This record gives sequence, structure tokens and C-alpha cells, in this order.
Amino acid sequence: MGDKKPDNVAWDEQKQKYNASILPYATNVSGPVIQIEDVGAFKQRGIQKAQKTFTAKYNELKEQWQDLVSEVELNNLIYSSKYSFEPIVGEVYHLYIGNDDNYFLSLIGPKEWNREFITSVRLNSDHKWVYLNKD
Repeated sequence: MGDKKPDNVAWDEQKQKYNASILPYATNVSGPVIQIEDVGAFKQRGIQKAQKTFTAKYNELKEQWQDLVSEVELNNLIYSSKYSFEPIVGEVYHLYIGNDDNYFLSLIGPKEWNREFITSVRLNSDHKWVYLNKD
């Protein structure tokens, strides 16, 4: 057999000595069986949790995008409408459709006037128009 050691003998070639007593696993036939943990369940839970997180974040971003598009559309509509005054930040204004089918902004509320009312808006401190009663 020569210098070759049997498979169940723990021999450190670099230190030239037996190292079975310091190894973290059994080295003889009667030692406990080494079992590899099943990490499949851990991976599956991780995938499901990550997927829920990604889906929630996607839905948040989608909602923010829709809010931004709505905000841009409102501002384009108001800034392109007709008005003959300089709007004041924080004041409430009302959007109507005129007889010429063009939009116009007014200080007069919908209950005080018989015009086709669209919405009420307020100019915020960023000079962006916001819906008056929209949450």
C-alpha cells in the first residue's frame, strides 16, 4: 500500500499529521451522517417575498406615474385655457367651457353661474394647478 492512506483516515498533507480530531465532520464509518439541508423552502419563501415587494413597488410607481400624468394634463388644460387675470397662489378658480367650445377660467363659482362647469382648481405655491377636492 505504501504511503497512501485509506479513505477514512484524515491526513493533512501539508502538516504531515492526522487531523480527524479538529475537523467539523466525522471521518470514520461509524460517525454521524452528513445531511445537506434542504434550502429549497428558504429559496421559495425568498422568491415569494421578493416578488411581493417588487409587485408592491411597481404598483406604487405606476400609481405615482398615473398621478403625474393626471397632474400634467390638468396643468396643460388650465394654462392653455383663457383667463384675463393673474391667478393668485392659494385661491380657488373654476374651469368652464365657453360658447365657443374653448375652456376658460373664472373666479365665479358653478352655483353662481349657468355655464358648463368642468372642475374647481387651486394654484399651489409651486405654480402648479391642483384639483380642489381631489385627495
